[in-house]
Amino acid sequence: MLPDADDLPELLLDLAVPHEDINVLVAQRRRIAGDPGALRLLEECVEELFRDPEETGRTPDLAGLLDAAPAGLSHVFPVYVFLAAVPHTLARHRERGIPPEISRRTLADLGRHMAVHRGRHGTTGVQARRWLVRHFRGELFQLGRLQFERARLGERTAPVIAAAGLDAAPGTPCLNLHIPDHHGPLTPSACDRSLAWARDFFDRHFPEERPVAALCHSWLLDRQLRRYLPADSHIIRFQDRFRTVREDTEPADTEPVRFVFGEPGLPPAELPRRTSVERAVGDHLRAGGHWYIGHGWFPFPAAA
Repeated sequence: MLPDADDLPELLLDLAVPHEDINVLVAQRRRIAGDPGALRLLEECVEELFRDPEETGRTPDLAGLLDAAPAGLSHVFPVYVFLAAVPHTLARHRERGIPPEISRRTLADLGRHMAVHRGRHGTTGVQARRWLVRHFRGELFQLGRLQFERARLGERTAPVIAAAGLDAAPGTPCLNLHIPDHHGPLTPSACDRSLAWARDFFDRHFPEERPVAALCHSWLLDRQLRRYLPADSHIIRFQDRFRTVREDTEPADTEPVRFVFGEPGLPPAELPRRTSVERAVGDHLRAGGHWYIGHGWFPFPAAA
């Protein structure tokens, strides 16, 4: 189940794993390969990862299993789970006719989250390990600037979309749209290309689902940003694509701090003011304001 030791460096490079982490992971592989208990746990994690493979929206919770990782390996063990999952993920992609370059760019999010972990902690590990389950289950795909996750409308969202005249009920297929960081500006043209690509992609590879809407749940949709950013900024142009699903009342101040400054726990007084977005996030918090997760949607017709 583990990749061969000689093949491991090339696989890690394909997954965009930081070069600083490669020798660490190759060396630690010997510990896992020589530990029968660790190998059994690895197999259990992969089985759980792919349990109920066609049930979109079910994110297996590997936390309990991963907490049982051998002492000294807890920070890297999730990486080996995802590495062991790669052949299964690629097989599912091939069954759907998904091009290899889309598979590669999608699974390279592992490397991106390892880079984030190294930037925050200075060690080998993976940030947001539960989030990456979606990629390896074949539920989320990187299509240009944006990521698209196969999902189903929930009890709160479906009535809003139905009220707009669409055929929507709880359980109706939809797409959750995600904006990965470290991937360049969120330009309107890049978003347009991603959306056009997604319409063709899901019509071609998941024709039975026919998502009725695209949804996004992000601090980037907090309408308060309009107080600070010009109307032609990339973020405001992105907001303009969406209709509001609902408004949160629970603050989520750490979200913009985490994505803009790289560390969610930074105190507002210490936040830099180098860019318009940094000034918006920091000045709003320093003035006693709060940021909220915005919830938006727009119709998502199938490709013609």
